Amino acid sequence: MTLLLLADHDGHTLSDATARAVSAARDMGGALHLLVAGENVEPVAKAAADLSDVDKVLMADDPALAHMLAEPVAELLVGLSADYTAVIAPATSIGKDILPRVAARCDVMQVSDITRVIAQDTFERPIYAGNAIETVQSTDRLKVVTIRSSAFDAAPPGNASAPIARVSLPAGAWKARFESEELTKSERPELTSARIVISGGRGLGSAQAFQTVLAPLAECLHAAIGASRAAVDAGYAPNDLQVGQTGKIVAPELYIAIGISGAIQHLAGMKDAKVIVAINKDADAPIFQVADFGLVGDLFTLVPELVHALG
Repeated sequence: MTLLLLADHDGHTLSDATARAVSAARDMGGALHLLVAGENVEPVAKAAADLSDVDKVLMADDPALAHMLAEPVAELLVGLSADYTAVIAPATSIGKDILPRVAARCDVMQVSDITRVIAQDTFERPIYAGNAIETVQSTDRLKVVTIRSSAFDAAPPGNASAPIARVSLPAGAWKARFESEELTKSERPELTSARIVISGGRGLGSAQAFQTVLAPLAECLHAAIGASRAAVDAGYAPNDLQVGQTGKIVAPELYIAIGISGAIQHLAGMKDAKVIVAINKDADAPIFQVADFGLVGDLFTLVPELVHALG
């Protein structure tokens, strides 16, 4: 059994989600080949080769792959899939964009967002916003699987680098094209890979309060800032900060929920955090049912006191 894992990267750096997906692939057993697709991605390929349990790195370096558009990357994966028993990827925006196309082209079922590997063909995945766990067995010759990276630990560096082989993208006239991108720059850690996440909810009351209350605490703890869907819908925070079933899934060492009631949609995105702290004036808020530590009171008083104590 040989697995092909699509690496997630930004063109320069291999994402933490890839290292976590390697751990999931290790649980599936067999040899693991890691595909790095993009333009001028040799440094990324070298970083991938240094991960433990990676037996070989395939590097596809082509201008058409520069922005990881689904059409050319899926074509590449479909062409390579004949030599593999499974094609897998982290359940990031890239993996969610590309692998369904691969599954459709190969006429197989996709198993999405797995959190546990039971056997080479059997997996667990959350359903109903994480309130139930479904066991799925795939009988397809080719398994197409996306991995919830927060459910697995990152694979450590290996003792030796895996060999790197070049592969070519089949020639094609691609209908999709890259137009532009707007990147948000921040000195804070990236939300999905941060060790500490501080999230604000509707209880903050305004976009100004969202920043003035959360930013000082985030700076003290060197934490990333997240938001509940209610806070995003109210315009307190941009949607790229949303944590939840329809936002980002996080599993930091410490998650601090401030002014968040704890709707099911939000809990699905953060309940795998190692330690959860909730600050809310409503003692009956659902967030306290999953919190390891709860503080009932006015967040506008408690959070500045906490910042002062940490300072």
